[in-house]
Amino acid sequence: MAVHVINEARRCLQCKKPQCQINGCPAHTNIPEMVRLFLDGKINQAGAMLFENNPMSVICSLVCDHEAQCEGHCIQGLKGSAVQISSIEQYISDTYLDKIEMKHEPPRNQNVAVIGSGPAGITVAVKLAQRGYNVTIFERMEYLGGMMRYGIPDFRLPRTILERYTQKLRELGIHIRPNTTIGGALTVDSLFRDGYDAVFIGSGVWRPRALGIKGESLGNCHFAVDYLKNPDCYKLGEHVAVIGSGNSAMDVARTAIRKGSRFVTVYARRSKVSASVKEFEYSQVDGVVFEFNKAPVAITPEGPMLADTAYDENGRLVTEGARLFPADSTIVAVSQVPKDKIVRTTKGVQVNERGLIEVDEQGQTTREGVFSGGDVVMGPYNVVLAVKDAKHVAEAIEAYLQKKADGKAAADDTLTE
Repeated sequence: MAVHVINEARRCLQCKKPQCQINGCPAHTNIPEMVRLFLDGKINQAGAMLFENNPMSVICSLVCDHEAQCEGHCIQGLKGSAVQISSIEQYISDTYLDKIEMKHEPPRNQNVAVIGSGPAGITVAVKLAQRGYNVTIFERMEYLGGMMRYGIPDFRLPRTILERYTQKLRELGIHIRPNTTIGGALTVDSLFRDGYDAVFIGSGVWRPRALGIKGESLGNCHFAVDYLKNPDCYKLGEHVAVIGSGNSAMDVARTAIRKGSRFVTVYARRSKVSASVKEFEYSQVDGVVFEFNKAPVAITPEGPMLADTAYDENGRLVTEGARLFPADSTIVAVSQVPKDKIVRTTKGVQVNERGLIEVDEQGQTTREGVFSGGDVVMGPYNVVLAVKDAKHVAEAIEAYLQKKADGKAAADDTLTE
């Protein structure tokens, strides 16, 4: 592994205008500098730079769509194979994660509540805790990680990495409340009552999007987001039909094969999948079969009813005919939307027609002191985009807290005069 990574690093051309960084990486990771430090034997400096820029670096190195992002913009890829930037970043970040000393600035005596421990929540928590703020993460599940833990299979993102992250958060002084739902016994109003100066909602998108067709409530039909939380709870049988063609559908299909289903077929509405090339190819290698131009019409106890799709002369997608495609189980994997428990129990936080929280350019919601970011604002995207958004919102929260502290100090000075 080390020799491979070193050889890949040596292939980096150290471009003056690195497209891998400028246009390829949403987090704008300084890839040439990362490679230079690594080859100079300064792996700890490289790791520190990566973590400072992107606290989710080691995770992004594993789950990002590198072919479309950093590696897809590598100049080496124009005439040959792109530098495997992901492998270099993974080696550096994984090595550095256990070495990093989680230090923070002097305490600022202001409290921040972070709801949700996905990539957005963890990023905001780390950035603000490093600046000296008292941060508490509220996670409704048993373990931290959000969709990274409960939506990405272990063979793509080992759970041990998330456990190491949890330890680092504790070392930074971040308080963690697992199995705690905001919107139940505790609400956002409870948080402000108890002295939190700002609240960040990074609760993700956990409600499966239904197809809206007959049969979705049958016992042999499941939703991808539910299945991926704990696949061992399910007995799918030998023949499994997966409706959808994104990365989530690939995760479901590959997981089902690993859990014993022998024949797994993904049915895509269009002529190609929307998943990344890498995940599509890995799914094929794992034995997943693909059927294209198929639209679900109904779910039956014997499997899905699917119609053929085509485009008419106006470019509109039309369906014709419908027939049964036998399967023991059908899994619907056509995206997710946010749950509404938090916004239903919080006055002043508005959502749009998709149920996503509305925020301004600084990530502040329509209620003062409440900020939001990540998938619950943007919709289901990926880890690195959630990190990019969360970094921006963390800066806005700090500016808000500083303004609030300055206002309090001015008021105290007035009282003492």
